[in-house]
Amino acid sequence: MDITEVIREFVVTEYLPDTPADELEVDYDLFRNGVVNSLDLLRLISWLKDQFGIPVDELDIVPENFRTVAAIRDFVESALPAPAERTLS
Repeated sequence: MDITEVIREFVVTEYLPDTPADELEVDYDLFRNGVVNSLDLLRLISWLKDQFGIPVDELDIVPENFRTVAAIRDFVESALPAPAERTLS
């Protein structure tokens, strides 16, 4: 399962339990549509930190990075070490 699917599965499980994961479009605006509020965002950030081992505390946290599944994926990919660095550690 790739990063997009892992994130989509979490969002559906936590915030849209009646929606099949494959029906959540990656560009669906989670904030504008009331799926995620500020408290949910904190929980999402904590999950990202645990799930992907990224140092979220050191990164700029802005709502634009969490607005859609695609934005979250891009945020995670930018926070992870480059693939070559991941295999060396």
